[in-house]
Amino acid sequence: MKTFYWLVKREFWEHRGGFLWAPVITGGVFLLLNLMGIIAGEAMGNFNAHTNFIGNNMGLLDRALTDNDAATIGMGLDFMMLSTSMFISIVLGFVVFFYFLGTLYDDRRDRSLLFWKSLPLSDTATVLSKVVAGTILAPAIAVICGVLTGIGMLLLFAITLSFHGVNLWHLLSYAHPFRVTANLVGTIPLYASWALPSVGWLLLCSAWARSKPFLWAAVLPVAVGMFLGWFNLMGARLVGGGWYWREVFVRALLSVFPGSWLGERNFAEAGNGPGHAMDFLDLGHVYGVMATPTFWIGALAGIALIAAAIWLRRWRDDT
Repeated sequence: MKTFYWLVKREFWEHRGGFLWAPVITGGVFLLLNLMGIIAGEAMGNFNAHTNFIGNNMGLLDRALTDNDAATIGMGLDFMMLSTSMFISIVLGFVVFFYFLGTLYDDRRDRSLLFWKSLPLSDTATVLSKVVAGTILAPAIAVICGVLTGIGMLLLFAITLSFHGVNLWHLLSYAHPFRVTANLVGTIPLYASWALPSVGWLLLCSAWARSKPFLWAAVLPVAVGMFLGWFNLMGARLVGGGWYWREVFVRALLSVFPGSWLGERNFAEAGNGPGHAMDFLDLGHVYGVMATPTFWIGALAGIALIAAAIWLRRWRDDT
């Protein structure tokens, strides 16, 4: 177990630019842009207590609030805190995508594979340490950065509004930072499971390709989709084109992007009203995707692809 811990830590050391600094810089830039927007609004005299950035209802704070009013303002504050995590999640998706695409290929390209094979480390432990680093460690760091940046942005707007007659603590009392944080942290295991098809496919291409793994990973699924589309046009319908692009292409390449498990069904099933507008992010609702067959089929396919990548790493060194 200690050896596996150090293998995961090695992955962090070698890729801390993407795992750590990418979300930190993204969060910092997001805060800076919002600060610049506030300063510009103050300079032009357009930023006041009725600014429409919280549910278009900041004027509600001027009077006694009903439960519905409080829910409206709380939803706006929660979304404000969550918005920075959305941007960091997009960056995380690209980081994890290219991490898995290059991790086994780079070991062969710079010949470091020979060094690691000389150590008493199994190929299974090495590859699984990369899986854990990309699907658990990297998202955990991104969530921490997103939560801290979200709290920073929430305080930034709250302090700004306090200069316009809005009580700071009165405003913050409507937010639900612990709920937002719990939802983000709770999605990490779901992300690790949902991303398995992409993780397996990218690792397989990384272990197999002698050059340009990106072309193999991206062009091959596109070519298969076009091939199936051509047969469908000729009247020999093999599989539905929409099904392939949605259940195979998207799952194989884009499952590493957090939130890609959310679909129209998730939003449609969320409750109505301001108090329920963000229910689609609650863990009880989000984990409903595990009840679908596609989730488990994708997970099993991802595990099989990871096993194939381990086997290829054991026998392929490009010598």
